[in-house]
Amino acid sequence: MNDLTTTRLFSLLAEPSPVPNEEMQSAYVELVDEVKTQTQSETDYTQLFRLLNLTRIEFQALQTQILYEQGEKCA
Repeated sequence: MNDLTTTRLFSLLAEPSPVPNEEMQSAYVELVDEVKTQTQSETDYTQLFRLLNLTRIEFQALQTQILYEQGEKCA
């Protein structure tokens, strides 16, 4: 089982400097393709659920980090 959090999108989201929209869109498409591949090839639904749940948790952590950083800039 591959870890979706190692995809380019996660590294771009964690990047402190601005990322061009085209690069972000390209990384998003890569993530979606990887999710399709994983969900079509994984036969163990428990593993698949864990993979998707871990990815969701990582997205939430990044969202919290981004919102916190935006709050620091506004203060």
